[in-house]
Amino acid sequence: MGIHDRPYSRPQATQRAGSMLPGWSVTTWLIAICVAVFVVDGFLGFTMEPVRSVPAPGFTAEQLERIDRKELKLYAPDGPSAGGMIGMAVIEPDTVVAEVEFRPTRRLAELGYFSTARAIYSDDPVLGVRGFQVWRFVTFQFLHANLNHILFNLLTLFFFGPVVEAYLGGKRFLAFYLLCGVAGAAVYLALNGLAVAGQAWFGPSFHPPGLLFNDPNTPLVGASAGVFGVIMAGAFLNPNAVVYLFFFIPMRLNTLAYGLLAFAVLAVIFNWANAGGEAAHIGGALAGWYLIRNPRHLHGFFDFLGQYDPTSRVAAARKAVRRGSVRGGVDSDEVNRILDKISARGIHSLTEGEKRTLREASRR
Repeated sequence: MGIHDRPYSRPQATQRAGSMLPGWSVTTWLIAICVAVFVVDGFLGFTMEPVRSVPAPGFTAEQLERIDRKELKLYAPDGPSAGGMIGMAVIEPDTVVAEVEFRPTRRLAELGYFSTARAIYSDDPVLGVRGFQVWRFVTFQFLHANLNHILFNLLTLFFFGPVVEAYLGGKRFLAFYLLCGVAGAAVYLALNGLAVAGQAWFGPSFHPPGLLFNDPNTPLVGASAGVFGVIMAGAFLNPNAVVYLFFFIPMRLNTLAYGLLAFAVLAVIFNWANAGGEAAHIGGALAGWYLIRNPRHLHGFFDFLGQYDPTSRVAAARKAVRRGSVRGGVDSDEVNRILDKISARGIHSLTEGEKRTLREASRR
C-alpha cells in the first residue's frame, strides 16, 4: 500500500484531522508564523546586545560586583574593531571599569533565541545575573538565521508535516512538534552544560568528544529540531516512501531519516561545523522517534482546545457513541473498547479490524 492510499494521507483526512482553526492546518499555521516572524524581524533591524564583560586594567571582578548597577552606563561600539564588537562600562563621569563585548542581534531574535546562558543561568560582573528565561525553549523554534535556513526547514515541514498531522490530529501534532523542538534545546543544553561544568571542575584539559565546548552565550535558532522529529515520524509511518535528496537523489524516507540522524551524531562527536545545531537535531529526532510510537503521551496537551482533537476520527467516533448514533452493525461497546485502547496505548496499537470499526463509527 502506498502512502497516498493510507487513510491518514488522503486529502479529506488531512483537512479533517489537521485543522484546529477553520481553513488552515496546524502545519500551515506553523509555516505562516515562522515566515511572519522572519519578515518582521528583518524590518526591525539589529540591536547591540551586551554578551559579556572583562574588567578594565586596575579593576577586578569582585570590585565590579560591588558597584551599584545604577551607576554603570554601557556604551556600545560604533562598529567592529580589531578586538571585535567591544564597548565600555563606565562610571560617570568618565571612569572605564570594564570592556563589554556586544553582538549585533535582530530584535525579535534577542528576545527569543535559545542559549545556555540566557535560558538557564549566567553571572557577569557588569551585566549581573541573567537567565531563567524558560520561554526560549519554545520561541527559538520560530526564529531563523537567514533565508536558506528558513527555506530548508519550512519546505521540509511542508512536505512531511501534513502526513504526520493527519495521523495524530491537529492538537496532538502541535504538541508533538513543539516537544521535539524542546527536546532539541534540551540535548543542546545538556551537552553544552556538561562541557562548561566539566572544564570548571577539571580545568581546560577536560575535552571528551561528544560535548559542546562552545560559548554558553552562543544563540540557537531554527525550526529544524521540530522538523527532524517530523521526518522521523514520517519515516515510521511510511518508511518506503521515495524522497529526493537535493531534489534529484532518490532514496527511501527511512534511509534519509536515519542517515540525517547519523550525520548529526558524527558532527557532534567530531565537532564539525554547526555541531550545536546538529545536537538539537539529535534531540528533535529522538523525541520524534519516541513520540510517534507512543502517541498516548501527547494526550492532555492544549486541553483548552478540547479534551480531544475536535477534527480527529477518534473524536468523531466518541461523539457518535455519546449521541447513541452508532448503527449499521457497529457495536457501541466495541467502539468504547477501541477508544479506551487508544487512550491507553495510542492509535498505532490498533489492529486493522479495529481501525475499520473506528472508521465506520466515525462515518456514522
